Amino acid sequence: MIRTEQLTKRYGRIAAVSDLDLEVREGDRYGFLGPNGSGKTTTVRMVLGLVLPTSGTVSLLGGKVGRESLAQVGALVEGPAFVSHLNGRTNLRLLDAAGPGADRRSRRRRVDEALEQVGLAGVDRRPVRAYSLGMRQRLGLASALLRRPRLLVLDEPTNGLDPQGIREIRDLLHALNREGTTVFLSSHLLSEVEALCTRIGVLDRGRMVLQGDLAEFQSLTGLVEVRTPDLTRAAGLLDGRVAERGLDHLLVRSDDPARLNADLVEAGVRVTTLGPQRRTLEGAVLDATGAGSDRVGLAPAAGEGR
Repeated sequence: MIRTEQLTKRYGRIAAVSDLDLEVREGDRYGFLGPNGSGKTTTVRMVLGLVLPTSGTVSLLGGKVGRESLAQVGALVEGPAFVSHLNGRTNLRLLDAAGPGADRRSRRRRVDEALEQVGLAGVDRRPVRAYSLGMRQRLGLASALLRRPRLLVLDEPTNGLDPQGIREIRDLLHALNREGTTVFLSSHLLSEVEALCTRIGVLDRGRMVLQGDLAEFQSLTGLVEVRTPDLTRAAGLLDGRVAERGLDHLLVRSDDPARLNADLVEAGVRVTTLGPQRRTLEGAVLDATGAGSDRVGLAPAAGEGR
């Protein structure tokens, strides 16, 4: 669906994106992650033909970026932009009319369906300038869904939404993906990507530092996590096998979690949870971009540097 080869964008001496090989396969829910200023938005804009690359190539839906391929893509990049004195429904009709391959006969139905999908079916005649940030974000997503796209490209789609709204959008994207829409999501929220995506790519200083199936980066560490209110006692019993001691847990070297649990319980240790530890997506991203760096954005931001 999206493939780039050695994609590069330079602004003078500054390389915003360098030699990027990005691969989004049909059917993916692809999460695009990276610190502020890593080049994510620049990459998305090149994929959509909004910015010309300095060098390298972009393939979109198996061909060049152009009117035919873009007609099958829904996009929400850098927040929605609307005519502020018009209401949401009118804005969507105007956007649809201005887009490639517009079908006037089905416009009203498609606008109504898109509004319903994003939870704005009851939108009134208020102008968009009176909408909350969350309502504007929902309306932007509705604009991306107007053409029932094969590929959905989203940049921070849950920005401004409350927890319930974030879950609703996540459920919607899952449903669209099951129906055949490929989802490409650029986000600062690791938890959002972890809950939604099947594949990830991590950009740092304009270069791809991680790319692959999410499961690859959530592999077992070989340690067992033990949580117990009797932490000191458990640590004493397991002396020499404790790899790490936290405030409320132990990480223990063990090839047999069931035997470990039985030994602790037999010794009178109250075990609340015990199970194999998996590497987290956060850990993988921090390892790839520089652990401890304050450059890594783990929360949503209003905008992203180029």
